[in-house]
Parts: sequence; structure tokens; C-alpha cells
Amino acid sequence: MRFKTLLAGLAALSLSVAGSAQQAQAPAPEFSADAFRAHVTFLADDLLEGRDAGSRGYEIAARYVATQFAALGLRPGAGDSWFQGVDFVRVANDPGTTLTVGGRTFTQGREIAMRAGAEAEPVALEAPLVFAGYGLDLPSHGYSDYRGLEVRGRIVVVLSGTPDNVPSDVAAHFNGDKRRMAAARGAVGLITIRTRADSAALPWARMTRGANRPLTTWVEPDGAPFADGTGLRFSATVSDEVGAAMFEGARRPFDAVLAEAARPDFRPAGFALRQTARLARSPGAVSRFSSPNVLAILPGTDPSVAGEYVLLMAHLDHVGIRESRPGDAPDADRINNGAMDNATGIATLIEVARAMSRPGNRPRRPILFAAVTAEEKGLLGAQYLAHHPVVGNGRVISVVNLDMPILTYDFRDVTAFGAEHSTLGPIVARAAARMDVRLSPDPLPREGLFTRSDHYRFVQQGVPSVFLMTGFDNGGGELFRNFLATRYHSPSDDLAQAFNWQAGARFAQLNYLIAREIADAREVPRWYEDSFFGDAFGGDQPRQPRPVE
Repeated sequence: MRFKTLLAGLAALSLSVAGSAQQAQAPAPEFSADAFRAHVTFLADDLLEGRDAGSRGYEIAARYVATQFAALGLRPGAGDSWFQGVDFVRVANDPGTTLTVGGRTFTQGREIAMRAGAEAEPVALEAPLVFAGYGLDLPSHGYSDYRGLEVRGRIVVVLSGTPDNVPSDVAAHFNGDKRRMAAARGAVGLITIRTRADSAALPWARMTRGANRPLTTWVEPDGAPFADGTGLRFSATVSDEVGAAMFEGARRPFDAVLAEAARPDFRPAGFALRQTARLARSPGAVSRFSSPNVLAILPGTDPSVAGEYVLLMAHLDHVGIRESRPGDAPDADRINNGAMDNATGIATLIEVARAMSRPGNRPRRPILFAAVTAEEKGLLGAQYLAHHPVVGNGRVISVVNLDMPILTYDFRDVTAFGAEHSTLGPIVARAAARMDVRLSPDPLPREGLFTRSDHYRFVQQGVPSVFLMTGFDNGGGELFRNFLATRYHSPSDDLAQAFNWQAGARFAQLNYLIAREIADAREVPRWYEDSFFGDAFGGDQPRQPRPVE
């Protein structure tokens, strides 16, 4: 990431943009710690049972948010309704799936961790194997792992992760895009072998705990499950035992490939493997459910930009009630309340809506407020909204995403994911400077946070977006890591945590300042000319030169 070089030019730029500078001097509304606390207290209550998408608890939460929007005088965002209904299909993974290589058969949940599929028919295929390095296929940016390889009709084997010199946000995108890259070359399957660094970070026994997790996807209005368009018949991650079997007799032994991958300068060349692989999988059981996005619109004051919407978004769902485990006490707490993840984000959304809807304080452009569903199942509610917009002939010009700020300390810095890729960067810098908050680079690059929250679904549609994470200054690093290690997606993410409610109010104010300047600016946000994501998804949108240092 490029925060240090970016910020050198932002200070001068912020003084030269007259329209934005005038907005930066406008007084900001006060944000109430008590109001923030009230929202989180309701949404994280045990009675909502963890707000799992499709559950009764989620429906209660959705109605709470809708009544808050209504009380602020906002307009329903889905026609005459607050609710954009989304239908989902859930497909169970087949635990009897097998992969046979060199006469040895490996099974799902033991030596292989296979992604569930939505196939209505059994999958039975046998194909040659070909190794394609990291599986990156973007020659315009220097990634040509498929050069010279014939992979059509074959199963591609790739290393996990990316080379060390890839920025963390781009690396996170690549890790999610390898399936599409393989399919574009005509592959029928993708098998990932883990580098030694990834194996050390996540032992195989832990890797397989979620191996049989079902696949959930949203359903198009015609009833067809949404497909990502890859065309792959399957994708899986395998243990080193399977990796060794696939490289049996190859020009480079499996252990040698892993040893080379541990070198910082390693850029592997692909080659055909001598082995074939046979996959056998039955279709999983199918179930369906519905869960709505909650949408509201605040009209702007300038008719000339009435079709340019700023989207403020936070996910409303969490992961519900965990299954009982052997040894659980009869009164064991199994409710994943999701207080930080993401009742805090929804509280921010509501309080920013309150500030913007005050008489005489409406912004120039319209604001679309969205409390979206099924983020925990793959950013699905946001993806549905991105594919099924509610703004008529208008368009979303920018996204400010609000997800899981850790609010147990007085944060002094934030990481602004996405800010360095577009003219949102100077806007974020000005807002942070007004509040004496520092911008910091990604402190957790291995987590791939840029692609793990809802804004990414709009980035994939070419929309410049930003997502703030509370930073590691002032003791935040230890508290943030402790949350991830002990409370993330667990029943202890509840109201018993040592919340700093004033930090919640400050987080809401910071995001308000960012969204407000976007909404009042003379021009819409633009991708920078050298932005990877602008190149990948921006199409023919006008670009902006990056500020000079």
C-alpha cells in the first residue's frame, strides 16, 4: 500500500481545492455516545439470537433499522418499501467427495477441503494436472503464470497466496480471483497447495474444520442461483500429502517447489504434471431462505446531481447461534451477539443518517443508506444490491462502508482501505486531519481485509470505495489482535466488552465528514490513472492523475 507517499501530496492538495476546502471548514454536528450505545445495546441483545441472515432475530433487527430511518424522515429505498427482499439458496457440501491421484484416494474433510458447489447433477471427471505457479494471469501488470501452458480441459494446481511484492489489497483480490483466471484459460478445476508460510499460519487440522460448510448464494428474479461465471467444475485446497502425490514424477519435486516458494524473490514457472486426478462428488441437499436489505434515501438539495448517489453501507447480519459442542455446560452461552461485528457499524450508519437529515443540513447529493444482509455468507446482500440497484436512472458514485470498528479504546489512527486508489484519498485525509486522526498502512496484510467486506462488491462494479478500520496506535494493536483471537465470531463479542462509547461517536463523526464531502463536492470521485482496481474494474470511466508529492 502507498499511504506514506500518498499523504505527502494530500496536505498540499487539500489546500488547493476550493470547493472541498470550503466544505472542510463547515462545522460538524455533534455525535452522541449515548445514542450510539443505545443502538448497539438493542442490536446485540440475546433476544436477537445473533442476527443470522434469514432468522427471526435478523428480521427484528431489520425492522428496528427501518423504524430508525422512518423516524428521521428518510424515504424508503426499495420503491415504497424499506426492504429489498433477497432470496437465497444454500447447498450442503458432500462429505463423501473424493479425489483420486496416482491410485490413492483422498476424502473431503480429511486431506481435501473442497468448496461446495451448486450443481444439480453429480460431478465425475478425470483430467490431467498442470502446475501454474501462483495462478496469476494479468500480463498487463507483470503476472503471467500461465505463459506457455496448455490448461484447457485440465485441472490447474496453484500455490496459495501471492509473491511477496504484491500490495496487500491487490493480493487479497488475486486470492479471490484465481478461480476466474483459471476458468478463463479453459481449466475444469483448481487445486490449491499451501505454501509453508500459510501452513504455519493455519495448521491443516484447523483448515479442515470448516471444510463441509455449505455454499450460499443469492437467487436471480428468474429463480436461477447467481453464478460467478467461472465455469469451473470444482475448486479445492489440499494437504501436503495430496500435493506430494500430484507432483509424483514431476520435473520439480513437491518439496523443492515449496522450498523455492519460501524465497522472497520466487516467481515460479509452471509445467505439466505427470499425474491425473479423478473427482467424484454428489450434489448436496438444497434449502432456501429469504432475508432483506434495509434501504433508505435522503434526497439531496441540488437537482443537477440528483442522480449521483453516495452509498453508506453496513452489514446488519451476524453468525447466529453456534451448534452445541461436547462438554458444553447446560447454560453455555452459544449466541454470537455480534456487538462489534457489526452492531457498531449499524449504529454508525444510523447516527450519520441522523446528522445528515437534520433541518438545514441536507447534503448536495442524495444519500443511499443500506443495512445489508448475508455479509457473513460471502458479502451476498451487498452483491445483490450492486447487481440490482434501486436508484432508477441514477448511479452510485461512491461507497463508504462501515464494518467492525473495534471500539474498546480511544483510537488515534485509522487504516482507510481503498483510499489510495482514487480521489477519495484526499477527502479521507482532510476528514482525518480535522479530527486529529492519523492515517496508517494496513497493519494486518495477511488478513486480506480489503476483499472481506461489502464495499468490495461495489469495487468489482467499478465504484470507488473506502472502508475505515480503527488503527493500532494508543494500545489499539494489542486490543485489536486480542479481539480477533478471542472474540471474533464468538459469543464473547457481546455487550460485556469494555466499550468506549465516545470512540463510537468519534468514528461516526469521521465517517460523516468523509461522506459529507463526497456528497457536496463539485466532482464525483475518480480512480487514479495508476490504480490497479481502476484498471481492473473502472472500464472507460475518466481517470485522475495521482497527486504530485
